[in-house]
Amino acid sequence: MAEITAALVKDLRERTGAGMMDCKKALVENTGDMEAAIDWLRKKGLSSAAKKSGRVAAEGLVGVASGPGIAAMVEVNAETDFVARNETFQAFVAEVAKTALAVGDDIEAIKAAPYPGTGRTVAEELTQMVATIGENMNIRRAKVFTVPQGAVATYMHSAVKPGLGKIGVLAAVEGPGEVGTLELLGRQIGMHVAATRPEALDTDAVDPASLERERAVLSEQARASGKPENIIEKMVEGRIRKYYEEVVLLEQVWVHDGESRVKAVVKKAGATLRGFARFHLGEGIEKAEGDFAAEVKAAAGVS
Repeated sequence: MAEITAALVKDLRERTGAGMMDCKKALVENTGDMEAAIDWLRKKGLSSAAKKSGRVAAEGLVGVASGPGIAAMVEVNAETDFVARNETFQAFVAEVAKTALAVGDDIEAIKAAPYPGTGRTVAEELTQMVATIGENMNIRRAKVFTVPQGAVATYMHSAVKPGLGKIGVLAAVEGPGEVGTLELLGRQIGMHVAATRPEALDTDAVDPASLERERAVLSEQARASGKPENIIEKMVEGRIRKYYEEVVLLEQVWVHDGESRVKAVVKKAGATLRGFARFHLGEGIEKAEGDFAAEVKAAAGVS
């Protein structure tokens, strides 16, 4: 059994909004398993949040690059936000995005590609920057979409420079329509995805384990009502449909009008949405909490 530390209880409280004693009990009941404790709190109706993604805890930039029928997105991390404002770092992220556009989204292939004007590879240029700037950095992830006919649109929320920011989206829209029109639709989808954070393109793409977990939680909640099993089954199916509307992009309500479904908007345009990707800088990376005063002293060389 994992030790139930104050930090573990604090983390569960932040992720669920439940009371401290309830969080401690949930962890004890589930032998320190965080995900099981979250489900336990939900089943008891004590969690104010269905789920939360990992806390944004790393710095750096998300970068995008595009061409006819293709677009790429990368995330490059650094230790501090100061580096994200460094023009050399910004230029590097932009170049990595262009490299992904050429070689694909395999990280090792990107690292092995030549870095323009240096005689070095991307990986060697990254090492050079680490030595020059003095911070640890890494190319964390990349995604490339292509469509034979249509457009792969890019959207960067609150861009610090064109194609660089902290939340980026790709939307691959295929269809026989005018490329400019499909590009605009894709950009609108990108804005929608940035705001709503869908987990899957369509219902078939929903992770089976996540769906089963959701069904189990909803079943427990429904049984607490004391209704017969046949009624519970209908209640659960209704709530699953609601779950799809929350996590499936095509089933979501279009944020631009507040009433249409995304699938209806795409169909009306005579297009097909082939895929999407959303990168939120640092999402899912845990960063150790430090003593700020100690960090300042260390930076100033004070013991």
